Amino acid sequence: MPITSESTTLADGRELIYYNDADSTLTGARALDARLLDPRPDTATMRQDVLTGEWISIAAARQNRAFLPPADQDPLAPTTPANPSEVPSNYDVAVFENRSPSFGPEVGSLDLSGLALNRTAPSFGRCEVVCFSPDHEGSFGSQTPSRARTIIEAWADRTAFLSALPGVEQVFPFENRGEAIGVTLLHPHGQIYSYPYVTPRTQRLVESVAAVPTLFEDILASERSSERVVLSGEHWTAFVPFAARWPIEVHMLPHRHVPDFAATSAEERDELADLYLKLLRGVDALYPTPTPYIAAWHQAPVNVARSEIRLMLQLTSPRRADNKLKYLAGSEAAMGAWIGDVTPEASAAFIREGIARA
Repeated sequence: MPITSESTTLADGRELIYYNDADSTLTGARALDARLLDPRPDTATMRQDVLTGEWISIAAARQNRAFLPPADQDPLAPTTPANPSEVPSNYDVAVFENRSPSFGPEVGSLDLSGLALNRTAPSFGRCEVVCFSPDHEGSFGSQTPSRARTIIEAWADRTAFLSALPGVEQVFPFENRGEAIGVTLLHPHGQIYSYPYVTPRTQRLVESVAAVPTLFEDILASERSSERVVLSGEHWTAFVPFAARWPIEVHMLPHRHVPDFAATSAEERDELADLYLKLLRGVDALYPTPTPYIAAWHQAPVNVARSEIRLMLQLTSPRRADNKLKYLAGSEAAMGAWIGDVTPEASAAFIREGIARA
């Protein structure tokens, strides 16, 4: 059976999409959202930082979001009479518009060029929540291979949809894992942000590929011949980068050029489901307790450098020992000047050991 999807609408008008595993056992019609909800918050406002030219979204409605609720009040679990949640029915994977978004719900084109004092613009865009499982606790790495493949399919489908929205310039799927990262819900989930601009990190990358158009091809060739490779398959290679910033940092690249998930083939998605699970489970096997991380899937901007910038995972963790975290102090936080705590080669060997144990 193929992976299938169906779309519906929540009580306040937000879109909800169910993605069904290829081996799904779910049957029957999905319930409607019977809650009485307040209207959605107005689209937030961005302010330009005149020192850097960067845009800051001031999304005050996010202050009201749920914070580590008990299992019986999990807003991402399927609805029960005692827990009227965001998802009315049982599911395999569910994606819905965030109730308190950093960007959106309005979309539209903006001219954000230039620099000026006290400059504002609407925070156009869209933010979605991706529920990996109906279970209360877990992460991407705790899912089955079939479920991992469904999540990847959802990422590809949402990337294509969101990239076509008016004014969206970049689509960013990611997973925050662990309270040390700032996670406010233990439920296994990730998010997808759709920005009305090319993000600052990617703007720097655009400048790099303008200087070296074969940059990603060169990086892949260099890293695959190094001792920093931690995992490799027919279509993907994962490695600790040459200039890693974090105590645990792994990048993963596809072997052929693809700008985003929507451009990947079925074979690439199949292999990624297997390799990504091995990588995340290996990272969790490094220490006696699960490792906090940010799994950031960098995709090419919608309208810029798509033939040069390649889809890339950048997985980072501040964990530098069993009971120690790397905090961003003066040099990193204030100046952006990083100091590494361990050599990338030693980190790669450590991660390979974790993958072997997992």
